[in-house]
Amino acid sequence: QLQLVESGGGLVQPGGSLRLSCAASGSSLDYYSIGWFRQAPGKEREGVSCISSSRKVTKYVDSVKGRFTVSRYTGDNTVYLEMNSLESDDTAVYYCAADASAGYYSDWCTTILDLNDYADWGQGTQVTVSS
Repeated sequence: QLQLVESGGGLVQPGGSLRLSCAASGSSLDYYSIGWFRQAPGKEREGVSCISSSRKVTKYVDSVKGRFTVSRYTGDNTVYLEMNSLESDDTAVYYCAADASAGYYSDWCTTILDLNDYADWGQGTQVTVSS
């Protein structure tokens, strides 16, 4: 059973940076694409970024392009989300989720939230951008 644990959230001033981690246990992430999602108060959960199980493909929604970077290093079962130039609109609880549908070492991932695919979720980590 795959388990995901997010960490790295916190309070940061506008323009600042944070790095979120999504540590996986119970299975290798070589079998899963990982998506990052966020949910702000009163809003629906939305996709932010994803990385394929091969680590070769990454995707970002327009609102974070050029500011966020998702990565996973060889032999590492943790996915990172580097967030720079943070804005107040980035304030949310951030979640990572795993999608096994594309299989081992696939070049596919999606930022679309489909619970039929993203079946395993972490508990979330709060990111607050405020002066």
